[in-house]
Amino acid sequence: MPKRSKKHTEALKKVDRTVQYEPLNALELTVSSSYAKFDETVDVAVRLGVDPRHADQMVRGTVILPNGLGKEVKVLVFTKGEKEKEALDAGADFIADEETIKKIQDGWFGFDKAIATPDMMGTVGKLGRILGPRGLMPNAKTGTVTFELEKAINEVKSGKIDFRVEKAGIVHVPVGKVSFGAEKLTENVQAFLDKILALKPAASKGTYLKTITVSSTMGPGIKVDPLLIKLGV
Repeated sequence: MPKRSKKHTEALKKVDRTVQYEPLNALELTVSSSYAKFDETVDVAVRLGVDPRHADQMVRGTVILPNGLGKEVKVLVFTKGEKEKEALDAGADFIADEETIKKIQDGWFGFDKAIATPDMMGTVGKLGRILGPRGLMPNAKTGTVTFELEKAINEVKSGKIDFRVEKAGIVHVPVGKVSFGAEKLTENVQAFLDKILALKPAASKGTYLKTITVSSTMGPGIKVDPLLIKLGV
């Protein structure tokens, strides 16, 4: 068993691992138990009562966090012609020209999100085996394959996240930074959970929100009581 640092041990003492906390209290503990010298990312993991092996129980979507992610998002856009200028004017960091595509094939990933216009998907498809495993493949379902580049870029830059339930029935996403404070983090978590609730599959039976855990990068996991999550969507 790996040895825990003194700071991590002290952080664990602040949390009762047998208790499921009210959301705001859980985020207050997350903030107070963080101890790294850098601004830690706060994550939420939700275990759902679904079986992702069945298509009718797949949970996948996007949500714009009201307070953003607290990080600069580098955006690469696959497009051509007049749309290149539109993308750059909207804040795109890179346009995927032939040189950039070659760099990606050689292992360059200096961007966080990729957006493409539909007429470029033939080119993007050739990079599927490279972009897909890293979650960087543009997808119409998440709004990253579109001719509305300004809208797509603004959404991504302002804190739009996409998520998909894993094989074990867990959805795991970042929801901001410790420096946001508990109230802003709670707003982000609630926005994410509102979306999760709205996406509940009709085929899902029994308890849908099974467990919810929040944590900072270095801090302990803190359980949130699913019964206290507001049902307003």
